Parts: sequence; structure tokens; C-alpha cells
Amino acid sequence: MVGDAMRRGISGGQQKRLTTGEMIVGPTKALFMDEISTGLDSSTTFQIVTCLQQLVHISEATMLVSLLQPAPETYDLFDDVILMAEGKTVYHGPRNCILEFFEDCGFRCPKRKGAADFLQEVISRKDQEQYWYRTDQPYTYISVDELSKKFREFHIGKKLDEELSKSYDKSQSHRNALSFSIYSLTNWELFKACMARESLLMKRNSFVYIFKGTQLTIVACITMTVFLRTRMGVDLVHANYYMGSLFFALIILMVNGFPELAMTVSRLPVFYKQRDFYFYPAWACAVPASILKIPISLVESFIWTSLTYYVIGYSPEVGRFFCHFFLLFNVHLMSLSLFRFIASLFQTAVAATAGGTLILFLILSFGGFIPPRNSIPAWLRWGLWMSPLTYGEIGITVNEFLAPRWEKLSSSNTTIGHEVLTTRALDYKGYLYWISVGALFGFSILFNAGFTLALTFLRPPGMSRAIISREKLSQLKGREDDNSTSVSPKATTETKEQEVQYYVDTPLEMREQGITEKNLQLLHNITGAFRPGVLTALMGVSGAGKTTLMDVLSGRKTGGMIEGDIRIGGYPKVQETFARISGYCEQTDIHSPQITVEESVIYSAWLRLPPQIDSHTRAEFVNEVLETIELDGIKDALVGIPGVSGLSTEQRKRLTIAVELVSNPSIIFMDEPTSGLDARAAAIVMRAIKNVVQTGRTVVCTIHQPSIDLFEGFDESIPGVPKIKDNYNPATWMLDVTSTSAEIQLGIDFAQIYRESSLYQHNEEMAKQLSTPAPNSKDLHFETLFPQNNWVQFKACLWKQHLSYWRSPSYNLVRITFMLATSTTFGALYWKHGKKIDNQQDLFNILGGMFSAMVFLGINNCSSVLPFVSTERNVLYREKFAGMYSSWSYSFAQVASILASSCYTLLNLFSGFLVPGPQIPNWWIWLFYGCPSSWTLNGLFTSQFGDVEKSIEVFGETKTVASFLKDYFGFHHDRLWVVAVVLALYPLAFAFLFGLCIGKLNFQRSEMKVHNASAPLIYDTKKL
Repeated sequence: MVGDAMRRGISGGQQKRLTTGEMIVGPTKALFMDEISTGLDSSTTFQIVTCLQQLVHISEATMLVSLLQPAPETYDLFDDVILMAEGKTVYHGPRNCILEFFEDCGFRCPKRKGAADFLQEVISRKDQEQYWYRTDQPYTYISVDELSKKFREFHIGKKLDEELSKSYDKSQSHRNALSFSIYSLTNWELFKACMARESLLMKRNSFVYIFKGTQLTIVACITMTVFLRTRMGVDLVHANYYMGSLFFALIILMVNGFPELAMTVSRLPVFYKQRDFYFYPAWACAVPASILKIPISLVESFIWTSLTYYVIGYSPEVGRFFCHFFLLFNVHLMSLSLFRFIASLFQTAVAATAGGTLILFLILSFGGFIPPRNSIPAWLRWGLWMSPLTYGEIGITVNEFLAPRWEKLSSSNTTIGHEVLTTRALDYKGYLYWISVGALFGFSILFNAGFTLALTFLRPPGMSRAIISREKLSQLKGREDDNSTSVSPKATTETKEQEVQYYVDTPLEMREQGITEKNLQLLHNITGAFRPGVLTALMGVSGAGKTTLMDVLSGRKTGGMIEGDIRIGGYPKVQETFARISGYCEQTDIHSPQITVEESVIYSAWLRLPPQIDSHTRAEFVNEVLETIELDGIKDALVGIPGVSGLSTEQRKRLTIAVELVSNPSIIFMDEPTSGLDARAAAIVMRAIKNVVQTGRTVVCTIHQPSIDLFEGFDESIPGVPKIKDNYNPATWMLDVTSTSAEIQLGIDFAQIYRESSLYQHNEEMAKQLSTPAPNSKDLHFETLFPQNNWVQFKACLWKQHLSYWRSPSYNLVRITFMLATSTTFGALYWKHGKKIDNQQDLFNILGGMFSAMVFLGINNCSSVLPFVSTERNVLYREKFAGMYSSWSYSFAQVASILASSCYTLLNLFSGFLVPGPQIPNWWIWLFYGCPSSWTLNGLFTSQFGDVEKSIEVFGETKTVASFLKDYFGFHHDRLWVVAVVLALYPLAFAFLFGLCIGKLNFQRSEMKVHNASAPLIYDTKKL
């Protein structure tokens, strides 16, 4: 599985390789590849670039590749080099002439220096001087503009200008230079391929559909026991309940399609990428998505109909049963099509959720139930026929109330069924059922066509990564490096692990291939020690398990079974204490997008530094960390969303390191801290880390592509290989000779050689020594679980959440826009209805307006906040592992509802409007009193009409409005103060539940299932 932020899948390096493979597997002749080596070890990068070189030379393709930290042997594979700085071209020509050009400019690459590293540093004001070799001439900084000018005067530059000055000879073009077919396959083959992929995705995501079906089954069981036929008669009063149950069924099938919106939005980025690369046309993606959802609609509609139809007591004729089912099927199919269309229009989660809720509100408001057709102003009745729900309401009520059992005469000398339909302005002929079905099917076709057109013509959301940075200005002014740091020294702490092993459940895919073992061992008998003041490199090929080992040692694994002995300072590791003294820089950079770089670091320092440090000292420390990691130039920039806005990959990586360094930890784990950085940026980061090590800290880094300079910055390297050869990148050489293929070819086992070596014996002895605490030492213990007290935690979390919400204009704007649209619609639909209450329908109209307002304003607030909370939840998991705060402080600072669509459904069902409180069976009455929507309606109804003594005719009787509210709804005006108290308690109760859930539940999944998070870990020493 590829995985995402919440489901662990393949590693970052493997994802990079997947992207590369996805692009080169086609017949493309021009390839542009941006930083394809990020997250890959140097050996793998060399193999990939070698393959690309062969592809270019054999197929005569054109390829432009940008790389970070290319090893010398990888750099030597390229034919031409384009060197850029500050948006200008410094050199463009053959690779073997570039060093000659810089020698002409007065700069020479040292023998032990990689050419790529030299080229990245020689154009930097900070690093240029060290390469000046003309001792007879004083050095002066040569700017990028001057270098660019010198290149145009260089013989390569002159030749380039000469070539560009001539028009291209088209006769030299290959006959296949132009493509006359947009797609590689025929339309039928494209359709089959997309259909197969969609089927596979639905199969892999089957849990969602099973969960939806289960949820629908549970709601259906609750609904049928609320509207039980033994409590329902064939009269005008109970006809109102039947009408409510039919309307509720339509709402259920409509809302059940809402999750389609989120699933579609999540898949849009991949679609846009593949569409823009002409993998397939938009219709090839849209049509299979529509066709394959038909069985889903059939199953879910049948589940609802089969469970509720006869238990509620609708007309018993079999034909009407199937007509009921067929109409609900078309409603559900239309709903899925609608929300797919909305997702393709709005494109982002927040906007699509708010837009979907608003459109759902308009559909229900003009659906002919609340309010009925004759109560809608004449100038707005066109909206009635634009709402799909109108046709659903007409079809389902005509099917029921024109049945034989409703042909009894009422007091007005008309049939009960006809009087019910007339009261609701639904008095249509029976043939309107089939017109309604046809209209619903037409809406499905229309929405699917709109979905296809939106996918075809709409561009993906704009990306804005421009940042006003002080960094460039500082470089132009010649600011010198300041490698000093006042990171306060910590008590030295050594970490030792012995015979550590890690198991996970064997994945289903492997069991299907014949592997019978229940557990899959990922780490094998890992023994080692990390000492204070020593910077240790943890190396291995991509996917070797470096991150797994780090996660186990740091206590980050949420799944699997760990065995072995892990000690800190000679004492058994206690995770709660360990989190206080350790830092962990994850491979994936997770930060709150709406706060600035400086605020991210301040927030970490505020919560993780001891309370004894005053605010002034803390602020100075934050500034020094920002300068050390060279983030001071962009400290006022918003972090942004990866790949969309804000910081670049390299800047995010440095921010991740700064957030951990500012906590002043004794032990730091860094998972590929140089991944995504160029050689110069990586050297800056490693210098900062080295400064931290010199204060007596224990630092462990996984690393993929270290340059010679970077590699020599480490004191120890786990593999224990001999000295590297001259002019050869150490990482590439080491990974090459220890790879599985090399072992097979050489007939040796490096893991066994290591176990028989003196180095292994030395490490074993050192591990045993470190297992014993030092004399007169005490196990580290903190009086409190978190560095700061609950009040400080709350203030810090509230401060960050306030900034995050305030700087989210899309989130705030959609809520304000929704409120404006709904209030305007309500005002137009119910204009002066409150002043005209002459009969039961007038009263039901205004009460229904209050019910709709409560439902949709509540749903919009809940649904629009979910994407926001989801983003922050990923940050929460990282901060919780770091021991920054308790989940309670976080939850009370960000009180957000986590209710899902099924909860909305139950809240509506037990609100007391569709089924009044006195009519709810005793076994469900507790839900009525526990439902916040019932108390909200109670407060709204009684505060407005609970003391109105005007007499009206209701169900053939004359009653005052106040007494009708008491008898029919069970709402009493004299209990209004109780309602106010209960409603005030609900936010506190939800805050408590949010804290409980966020503290006890973790939905981040590792690669496989978790058994025992406190046990040891396993790793393959061959790949170490």
C-alpha cells in the first residue's frame, strides 16, 4: 500500500521511486524530473540515474533532472549541466567543462570535494571564498550576475548563443517528434483500464462501504422501532407520522451519499496529475466511478426498504414495496452523483463540505415538505421544481397515500389519503410516480455529466509558494555564518538496546502468497549503544528499516510486538520520562499550516522547556535556534500546506529540526534530517546538529546520501566498514558492497562477518557496561508528566488554535457565506409566516423552519470544522508523542465536534419534530432526552410560541398554540429555564468527550497491526 498521513505505507524514498516509475513507464520522450533522489540512498539514486541515462541514450529521449546532494558517481552520469542561482543561469553546457569555467573565474574544486557540492557552494556568498585559488590576487566576491556574464564570454557560452541564434532545422526532426494522438490507448481500452482501477480501489476501500452499510442497518433498526406499526393507525394524526417517516427515509438516503464528497476530494490531486499528463480523459475516470456505485445504491436502498417498510406499516401491497424501493434507489443514486459533482466543483475539503451542506440545505428547503408548495412565495416556486427532493417527495407520498387502505372517508367527506396529500400540497395523480422516477434518474445523468465536465475543464486549486524572505537579502549583504549556539548543556544520557526484535502481523497480501507465519519479523537481534557527545549515523538502503528501528527506540510505534531490553542511562526506559528528555525529527514534516515559522518554534519552546526558564530567556533561545538552523530570514512566513503553499521541502525540514532542538533534549532522533536538502543546506543542518552534540547530547540520525564532507562529520557509522576509497562517495560504496545482490555475488554474509568481528565484541561489551547504572546515579524522574502545568498548556494551545482559525480565511469565509445564504433563504421562504398562524399547517410551517435552521446550521458548523481538525490531528499525534501537553489541554483549547453523518441522522430523528416526544416508544425515550437537538427545538418552540394563547384548528380539534405544543410535542413554557441549563452543559460535555477520545484513541496506523507497543523491536542486521 502507498499509504498517506494517517495510514503508513511505503517509505518516502519508495514513494519517490514510485513517482519516477510512473512517469518513465510510458512512451514519453521528454521528461522533467524534480528532486527525484529525495529520500533515496545514494546507491539507489545511482542505479536510477544510470537507468535514466541508458533510457536517454538508447531511445534518444530528452531529460532534465534536478537533484539534491548528488554523489560524484551520480553526477558523472550526466552529459550536460545547468547551474542556476537567484533565477539566473550561471552555466549551461557539457559537464566536463564546468570546472574549467570556474577555474577561469578563479575558483578550484578541492580533490576530496564532490563537484556537485562544490558547484552549489561556489555561487554562495558565504562559501565562495574558500575555493579561491589565485593567491597572487586578492579575493573579492563574484556575484551571480558577474558569473553569468563571464559564462557568456566563455567558449561554451559563446557556442550556446551561436546555436540559439540559428533557426531550428525541421528536416532533422524524427518522424515521431510530433504525436497526433493524445492518448496511447483506444477509448475502449482506456475505459477498461479505469474501470479495473476503480474496482480495485473500491475493493481496497471496502471497509468504508461495509461501514456505511452497517451504519445504515443500525439507523434503519432504530427508525423502524420508533415508527412501529403497532403504535400507528390509519387516521389523520398518524398520517402525519407516516409522512414524517417517509420524509426521514428520503433524508437518510440523501445524507448517506455525503461521504462520497470527501472520498472524491481526496482523490482529486492524483486525478489532476494524471489528467495533465494525458494518462486518460476525464470521462474515463468519471464514468466508471458512476457505474460502479450503482450496486452500492442498490444494496443500501434495499437494506433500508427491507428493514423498515413492513415494520413501520406502509401499504402492504408487494408492488408498492418495490415502487418504494425503486424510488429510494434513484434518490440514493442521485445523491451520490450530486456530491461527486460538488466535490469536483469546489475541489478542497473545507469548501466542498460547506458547499455540499449549503446545496443540501437548498434541496431540502425547496423539497416540498418544509415548507409545502402552497406556502412558498409565488416568485420562489420555480426552486421547487429545481430540487430533486421534490420529485422524491411526490413519488414516495403518492405511492403510499393513494393505496387502498387510505381510501377511508374523513370528516370532510374525502379520502384520508387525499386529504393528507392536499394538506401538504402533494395532491398529484398516480402517474406522477413514474415522472418522479424519471426526473430523479435525469438528475443523476445531469450531475454525472457535470462531474465529467468539471473534471475536464476545471484546473486544480492554485499553488502559491512565494515567500518574502530575509534570507536572500542577508546573503546579498554578506552576513557571515554564525555556528555558535547557546544551547544549554543537559545531563549526559546514553541509550542502549540489546537483542531488540520487532514483529508485526503478516500482511494479507503475503499470506495469500503462501507465507504461513502469523508474525513477520522486521528487526532481528539489534544490539548497540548511543553515547553522549557522539553523533551516530544509522545507514541502510531505502526500505531497510532505519525508520522502524528509530520508531521502536523512541517509543513511536503504535503497532506490532517489541522484544528486548532498552535502557537509558543504565535504567529501563520509561516512555513517559523518555518523551520529556528526547526529541524526534520525523521523516514526514508535520506542522500546523496557519502559523508562522517563528510561532511554531515559540510554541514548542513554551510547552517543552522547564517552567523555571523565564519568557525573556526563552525568547532569546528561540531566536538563537532560528539563527542556528538559518530560519531567521523566513521566521514570519506561514508554514502552509505541503505542495500547495508556504515553505519549501527544505525549509520544512529545517523547521522540523528547529522545533525539536528548541526543546533542549538530551537525546535526539533524526529520521533523514538531510532528505530533501541540497548539499549546502544539508551541511548547514549537520553543522547545527554537530554543535548540539558538542554540548553532550546523544544524537542518532538516519541518512541516505551523505557527501564526503557530510559523512566525515559523523563519529561512528553503524555498518563498521573499512575506510573508503579515494574519490568515491562513502555512502554509495558502502551500500553497494553490502546490498543483497552484492552479497550473493561475493558469496559472503556481512551480518555474519560483523558478528564474528572484534567490533561486534567491543559493542557487546560496551552495551553490557551501559546496562549498569553509574555509581551514585539515580533513575531520571519528573514530578509531573508534562513540563508545564495545565493552565500554561491550555494557554499555549489556545494561543495556537486562535492563530490557526484566524488565519484560515477559507474556513471562516465559507461559514460566513453559508450563514448569509441560509438566513437569506429562510427570510425569503418564511416571510411574515410567524404573524399568520390560523391552522395546523401554518404552525407546522414556522416550526419546520426553526427545525431546518437548527439542523443545517449545526451540520455546517460540524462538517466544515472536520477537515480543519483532521489537519491539526496529525500535528497533535506528533506533539503528544513529544510529551508537549496532555490531550485534555488540547481538547479544551480546540472544542470541535467530531460527529459523523450517522450522528446527524439520529439527532434529527430524536429531535422531537419528525416524531414528537410523546409518540416515541419508551425504549427510545432516553435518546430523546439525551439529544441536544430536542432541547434546542424545545427552547426555540416554547420561547416563541409557548405562551401564545391563540386558538387554531389542529387535526379536527380547536386548541390554543401553547396547549398544542404541550400535548403534541411535550414542550412546556414553564420549563424553559431547564432547557437553558441543559443546553449550556452540552458544550462542556462535548469538550470532555473530545478530550477522552483524542487522549485514548490514535487513528494513525503503522504498516501493520499493533500487538504490544511496549515490547521490543526487530531489525535485519544485514541491512544495517
